[in-house]
Amino acid sequence: MGYNLDMDQNSIVSLDHVGFRYSPEREILKDVNLSVRPGEFYFLTGASGAGKTTLLNLVNLGLKPTRGTVRIFGHNVESVRPDDRARIRRKIGIVFQEYRLLNHLSVLDNVSMPLRILGRSDKYIKSHVPELIEWVGLKKHLHRLPGELSGGEQQRVAIARAVINNPELLIADEPTGNVDDELASKLLFLFLELHKMGTTIMLATHSKSLIRQFRFPVLNISGGRITREDGFV
Repeated sequence: MGYNLDMDQNSIVSLDHVGFRYSPEREILKDVNLSVRPGEFYFLTGASGAGKTTLLNLVNLGLKPTRGTVRIFGHNVESVRPDDRARIRRKIGIVFQEYRLLNHLSVLDNVSMPLRILGRSDKYIKSHVPELIEWVGLKKHLHRLPGELSGGEQQRVAIARAVINNPELLIADEPTGNVDDELASKLLFLFLELHKMGTTIMLATHSKSLIRQFRFPVLNISGGRITREDGFV
């Protein structure tokens, strides 16, 4: 059975009969209906190329649907104004597979960037950022540049940057893909703490062990459609 929640005004994320294709030959998402409400946590699964990253890019305003309607915080992404787009993005924390760190900035400055955009004081930044960096196991790398870090370390910097401002919505694309199981579990507990504070989370993963451990609902993409499971995969 396809996953089809009725749309409502309280949804943070609403997809209504959404399709997306990169070329005329293949529609990667087909007639997707999805409603994510404040405070929910979903794992997103599916084979490589199934459309997980595409779906997350639709949600973070990185793509527009080929057909159907995508609404984020009540705004139709097809017609959102530039000033509204900026405000929406400040509510979203994003962990990309490519990390997208600023190579000329230190770990400390990369993680601090969202707070500086929000106008937080240096005192606030100094009291919050190092603590989070220590949590993700990078205390000794505060002043290193991304190019001096391993892939797994860069991934942890990207996670810290995504969560530092307690976003209303966190979108994470394979955030534990380059770390060992112990650290992956620790990072998920960080997401869990955010979730307890009200952050809505959509997290793409291939890790069945994490899904079993945390037992949040699963949205599985297959054949361009979404089905829902309950964390028992």
